[in-house]
Amino acid sequence: MKKTLRYTLIIVLSLLLLFSFYIGYIYVTLPDVSILKKRIPGTTSIMNHYKAKYKKKKYRFVYRWVSFDRIPQILKDAVRITEDFNFYHHKGIDIQEIKKAVEDTLEKGKKLRGASTITQQLAKNLYLSTERSIFRKIKEYFITKRLEKELGKDRIFEIYLNVIELGKGIFGFESAAQVFFHKHVWELNLEEILRIVAVIPKPLRVTPLSNSGYLKWRVRYILKKLLIYKKISQEDYDRIIVKFLRKKK
Repeated sequence: MKKTLRYTLIIVLSLLLLFSFYIGYIYVTLPDVSILKKRIPGTTSIMNHYKAKYKKKKYRFVYRWVSFDRIPQILKDAVRITEDFNFYHHKGIDIQEIKKAVEDTLEKGKKLRGASTITQQLAKNLYLSTERSIFRKIKEYFITKRLEKELGKDRIFEIYLNVIELGKGIFGFESAAQVFFHKHVWELNLEEILRIVAVIPKPLRVTPLSNSGYLKWRVRYILKKLLIYKKISQEDYDRIIVKFLRKKK
């Protein structure tokens, strides 16, 4: 019994030591995110993944940068309210949102939903692979904290809005605005903005030009949030919502 306990203790301590070395390795090999204070990312990890995957095939790649002040405020509001409401108040990790997601799963039996912040999503898009593993989440955590430390909130948000995937080979809202609506992002009307924001959760399965049930539901959801937080008027809500109501059978 004592021998078994000793062996178990040795194994546990060995695993803890290995894990500590792994964490240390991650920390000392973190990317230098400080260069993003003034430099525009040339490409991201997600972009490089697709380039490698489709290198022998024709692959449309659209990535056009636009400064933060040229992006409409209503677009920023729509993204923040639906993707990361507490963005300007947390330090990269939204503990309250994580707790709420877990509670919804345990108490209401809902499928565990993602609670990633805008900063976490940016960390993944810029530097990490698409794999789902505890090791990737650990890297994501450290990169997230470093982004929050080195960059201001507006700069994090600016980069996110420019590199987020919004269609196959389409990265950023300026790119999406030009590809789907042949306009600059600052020329988009409210309906066009809502259509692009609506595809964020499923950029490879839904297009802003579609009238699928999912896109209509997502636009209704975003519109309701904007109205609740008084980012749009009741008149704007009533004018847009009728275009996205479900057809009665």
